Amino acid sequence: MEGLVLTVVLGVAVLAGTVLAPRLRLAAPLVLLLLGLVLGFVPGLRDVELPSEAVLLLFLPVLLFWEALTTSLRSIRRDLRGIILMSTVLVVATAFAVAGIAYSLGMPWPAALMLGAALAPPDATAIASLGNVLPRRQFALLRAESLTNDGAALALYTIAVGFAVSGSTSTLEVTSTVAIAYLGGVAAGLALGALGIAFLRQTSDALIINITMLVLPFASYLAAEAFGASGVLSVVTCGLLLSFFSARTSTALSRRQMHGMWPLGSYVLNGALFVLVGVQVQASIRQIDPSELGILVLLTVAVWAVLMVVRYAFQLAGSAAARLLDARLRGAPGGQQLGQRGRVVSTVASFRGAVSLAIALSVPLTVAGGGPMQGRDEIVFVTAGVIVLTLLVQGPVLPALAQWARLPRDTEDQEELDIARVRMSTVALRALDDISAELSLSPAVRERLATQQRAVSQLARARDESGQDRSEAPDREDAAAYARGRLALIDLEREELHALRRATTIDDEVVRRIEAVLDVEELRLRGIDPQG
Repeated sequence: MEGLVLTVVLGVAVLAGTVLAPRLRLAAPLVLLLLGLVLGFVPGLRDVELPSEAVLLLFLPVLLFWEALTTSLRSIRRDLRGIILMSTVLVVATAFAVAGIAYSLGMPWPAALMLGAALAPPDATAIASLGNVLPRRQFALLRAESLTNDGAALALYTIAVGFAVSGSTSTLEVTSTVAIAYLGGVAAGLALGALGIAFLRQTSDALIINITMLVLPFASYLAAEAFGASGVLSVVTCGLLLSFFSARTSTALSRRQMHGMWPLGSYVLNGALFVLVGVQVQASIRQIDPSELGILVLLTVAVWAVLMVVRYAFQLAGSAAARLLDARLRGAPGGQQLGQRGRVVSTVASFRGAVSLAIALSVPLTVAGGGPMQGRDEIVFVTAGVIVLTLLVQGPVLPALAQWARLPRDTEDQEELDIARVRMSTVALRALDDISAELSLSPAVRERLATQQRAVSQLARARDESGQDRSEAPDREDAAAYARGRLALIDLEREELHALRRATTIDDEVVRRIEAVLDVEELRLRGIDPQG
């Protein structure tokens, strides 16, 4: 019964925060955090404690799986070297820098390292909101980095928890933990992803496809954790693999359903996490000696500053190393293409969010002997405080900072959209005679389809982005024939679209935009409500 009450309370709080945020002109996560603080005064809620392992399992798989499905694979391949450096070396450097500051201000070393692990990785879900602020390549690099850096952070977190609970950790244990976390997590993700692909290729039922996609992130997380590997890396690897094979494992209807379901689920879970942290912060404050609050506020501000200083210094060092070696390190941290102002923007854009909150809430309540975990309340307090500073300072400042930096405008999107439309239309025109003969299309229907394709190939928009046809409708007696012909052409266009993607001629985001238009048109021609 308590679980049901908590679920309803969280749902109502997320709804209230979503309604209030635009009216108060505040970021929704900040409003949700404040609502959690208020709920912490309710006697029945102030002592709510979720099992530490349940926090990571309930929230991270869904949030990270969706980000992996919608991340640009071409950007990862193009900037792989920089992504690896940022998601490993930078995460470790940031975690230890934060831990050093926390330890110097009185926090026990294991708790300080747990705090560093929680705050080291920028959050994929938070960064996803920056798409309209940053140039596409820099935005894609940040998203890819934030997807892959959680593995290093959680490996450090596991080491710190092991040290805090057992009291000792050997060098061999640390090395094996990191190796198993990475290699095992990737292996588990590949295995579950391959099983999912094999199953999904056997069905075209949209409901079955989407239920499978809902189960896979949790299954891949549990499979990795069962062997002591990184569940986060497993989820991300599984999501990236399914994203690559999406053309063979999904249908127009399943994709439309997925794009309606997953963003909503991610938003609700993300919002619930902020509310829970607000409740926990309120509970933590009651456990902290009032004389220590001033030190904790100072620690929060110091940690927030250290996060940005370390990131900027790391990028600066990467740029200097590239110049020293006279090598073109595409996508290297702080690469030459960013420039001084670009590094400042990248530093401020490194938001912390749901992943940090989930790690902070998952800190065990007790150690092996049954005593309380030292520093847990401080970890929750500082993590929440840093995220509040992110929302209050970095969020409002970033758009103005991006404008100040005069980052080059992206023209790749439109150019690649034009390339894809022309190539798809050309393929369709070449096949039109054969399709007309095979389907016994009348000359009038054939000419209508040809006119439509020629208009697209000349970059004249025959259809708007909702997939609605703007040209004159065919006669009633030709409507069925037109639908058959257009559906056959859509299949050819989709094949060419994914061929361009495999050749890395166009980006995954461009593929998703065009495929969404094709999906809506296909469903309309088949008489299926795309929103139903």
